[in-house]
Amino acid sequence: MSEKDLDERFDKAFEIASKMAPSSLAQDVQLRLYAYYKQATFGTIENNFSQSFDLRNAFKTNAWIQVSHLSIEEAKELYIETVNAILNNEI
Repeated sequence: MSEKDLDERFDKAFEIASKMAPSSLAQDVQLRLYAYYKQATFGTIENNFSQSFDLRNAFKTNAWIQVSHLSIEEAKELYIETVNAILNNEI
């Protein structure tokens, strides 16, 4: 599969996920999607934490750190798989 195909599938999955109501997803699923998205679009997180670090951002940052070992392509694939699992009521 080409990089273009992966990007198209990722963009479609993001479009679908963007239309989902956050309240319809468990918080761990929301964090997983967030982490995969950040890793897929920005790569590995840099450790530049600010003093105004609140609890919500701490959870998001922690989720991203947990997937920082993934390549951008792997993160895109896992994001797509997670969205598809949600759509198929597997999560």
